[in-house]
Amino acid sequence: MPRKHGLTSPVQVAGFKIVFYSFARLGGENHVEPRRPGARGRAARRTFAAGVAALMVATGVPGASAVAPGLTFERQNPDRTSKLSRLTKEASDLSKAYRGQIRTLDNTREDAVKAARRATRLERQVKNAEREVVHIARTTYMGGQFDAAQIFSLQGEANAALTNLALVSHLATERAQRTAHLKTLLQEANAAKKAADQKVDKLERDIAKLKSKRRQVEQLLKKFGFQQPDAGSGLTPRMISVRNEILRNFPMPYGVGCLRPGDPGEHGKGRACDFMTSPGGGVSTGADEERGDALAQWTIANGARLGIMYIIWKQRYYDIRTGGGWELMSDRGGATANHYDHVHVSVL
Repeated sequence: MPRKHGLTSPVQVAGFKIVFYSFARLGGENHVEPRRPGARGRAARRTFAAGVAALMVATGVPGASAVAPGLTFERQNPDRTSKLSRLTKEASDLSKAYRGQIRTLDNTREDAVKAARRATRLERQVKNAEREVVHIARTTYMGGQFDAAQIFSLQGEANAALTNLALVSHLATERAQRTAHLKTLLQEANAAKKAADQKVDKLERDIAKLKSKRRQVEQLLKKFGFQQPDAGSGLTPRMISVRNEILRNFPMPYGVGCLRPGDPGEHGKGRACDFMTSPGGGVSTGADEERGDALAQWTIANGARLGIMYIIWKQRYYDIRTGGGWELMSDRGGATANHYDHVHVSVL
């Protein structure tokens, strides 16, 4: 009997419907693929192979060598860690020489440390992402070069070829997603490295600036000798004197907090007080904020006379020792941490 081609079930691969034709005799006989197909069979195979190649182009299957082209990664600056360590020691030595915390240095150093840690963390993520992309590339390469001749062998079944093609398409999509993720990580990592270097450079400039004023600070420290905290209140006589004079000039309806046992900073040494300007830890507004502004300006104007070391108000820091003006501090969280609900005053 003459042969007639019949339609088999369509197969979906990567959003494309591929229809296969089998060649069977009319009647109830089982189809057996001939070892040496005739002209019509070979033509059908060639048509299918061409369809596979077209599908590969449509799904964007890349070459095995194109893992992540056009990407550059600025490797970790080996000098940053040692430089930051050296500057940290210099900042600590300056704080001791200036007889108290230098909050600008502490703030800049903390920012530099955080930026360096973020840069290191992102670098590890970049390396992991690179390994994932390379692994996907090797997997696809081991599965065969991305051409129709090897994915669809003329000696194999059409369904097996489809399985291979689906795998390659999946791996290509996976690699594209991983490569996009890698690009994003690279951008973030390079930006983090740049930010870390800038923070370390700022710390170096701040230290140099403070060193240039060392003689001026030493004269101020000589004027105001070192004091021990009072056994009763836990505050130094100077802090008690400054607190009392502030209270004579500014009513504090929300109270004053000074000694904080166990605090590593000035509160623990009895040399700092917080003059509250709002109830319940909220941001100061209206008349309360105006009172805080006036108190801050008063301490700046009278700081050299009273032996005030520095003040903090509304996320800004003013060091009386160096007279450098207001400096913005990094965001530490809520209103209390950023000093929006109190004026912090530390003395020498």
